[in-house]
Amino acid sequence: MLETSHQAVKKCVSAVRSASSLLEKENIQQCIFLLSVDPSLFFLFPGYVLALICPNASQAWCEITHVSQLLASPVLYRDLNSSITNLSISANAENKYSLYVGLVLAISSSIFIGSSFILKKKGLLQLANKGVTRAGQGGHSYLKEWLWWAGLLSMGAGEAANFAAYAFAPATLVTPLGALSVLISAILSSYFLNEHLNIHGKLGCILSILGSTVMVIHAPQEEEVASLHEMEMKLRDPGFISFAVIITVISLVLILIVAPKKGQTNILVYISICSLIGAFSVSSVKGLGIAIKELLEWKPVYKHPLVFVLLAVLVLSVTTQINYLNKALDTFNTSLVTPIYYVFFTSMVVTCSVILFQEWYGMKAGDIIGTLSGFFTIINGIFLLHAFKNIDITWSDLTTNTQKEVFSLNGHEDKYILLENIECATPGFDDDITLFSRTDDHSP
Repeated sequence: MLETSHQAVKKCVSAVRSASSLLEKENIQQCIFLLSVDPSLFFLFPGYVLALICPNASQAWCEITHVSQLLASPVLYRDLNSSITNLSISANAENKYSLYVGLVLAISSSIFIGSSFILKKKGLLQLANKGVTRAGQGGHSYLKEWLWWAGLLSMGAGEAANFAAYAFAPATLVTPLGALSVLISAILSSYFLNEHLNIHGKLGCILSILGSTVMVIHAPQEEEVASLHEMEMKLRDPGFISFAVIITVISLVLILIVAPKKGQTNILVYISICSLIGAFSVSSVKGLGIAIKELLEWKPVYKHPLVFVLLAVLVLSVTTQINYLNKALDTFNTSLVTPIYYVFFTSMVVTCSVILFQEWYGMKAGDIIGTLSGFFTIINGIFLLHAFKNIDITWSDLTTNTQKEVFSLNGHEDKYILLENIECATPGFDDDITLFSRTDDHSP
């Protein structure tokens, strides 16, 4: 029972802080008052409930059961506002720290994965020069090549970093940054594998870097899901349930009906299946990343059934993705599959993140526009990098062609004007004009 407004605040805060040491399962660490009314009217009646938002729990409530004396103390509210401000600053600092950690992990993942392709390719080329049976012909000599193993370990490190990044940063930020691995692979291949990177590829790399930078600047600054309990609440949301049902039905229709008939002729069928199922795989990785984060804090996450559900969904979705992505790569040109798959997959992940994690909730319109602009800039960069990679064109070729066009225009401008004037002459002289043109063409 609380006697005054001053005591109400102090006892409520004290009770929550005491409960934080007892309710470790709820992981109440920091609580911030959600003041929705004027502080001077805050404790004017019994039964008022204080809503407290905790970073690692759902909510905490503190109800005022009785008020025997009303005191409006400026000192109280000044101290209260100071405490709230300090807690808010602490929470914002923690959110930014998590965002930066996730950003570093995502970029590191792209570097490791992009480098892994080069290392494995280099190892396979060395084996081919030795005359051993190649992997494409069923050989397994690459298992004795240290460069191939270095590439495999690099890819494992990249996937682990990418997995961990989802526990710290929004999926809206982590997934699009995966395009950097394609960029890094293209750049390194031009230096270490002597593969040609034309001007379209270089422009694509620049656009991808610019788009990634814009997305990082405008990325969501707050992480909406920080515990398995919150993850479970999000999964029970009617909006996400409807989204999951729709995606599942569409995927089954594509797998059972459309793919057997159109899969070999339409590139969008296999890629659509991979992208739709991929939304569930990223959501599962996000949840498992949170579980690992809590496990490192010595919490009994293995007792939570959601962990095993997420693990099962991850295994099922990843195996389905790999199956149909291999079919797409085996049937269609890689230069088409890679950019289309990136666009479809990332779009589905962003959509799923908006619905499930609500990572865009509270973002300003400018940040949303900036995020989408960065995403579409990356799409253009990936398209330029892959769609024109087999075209042998350099900057010197462009300048040479431009100079030839200018010279050609200056050298025959009068002739073109003369012919245009002749074509515009009266119809009565058509035969003479034709004869004149032929005679002029054959004259020395």
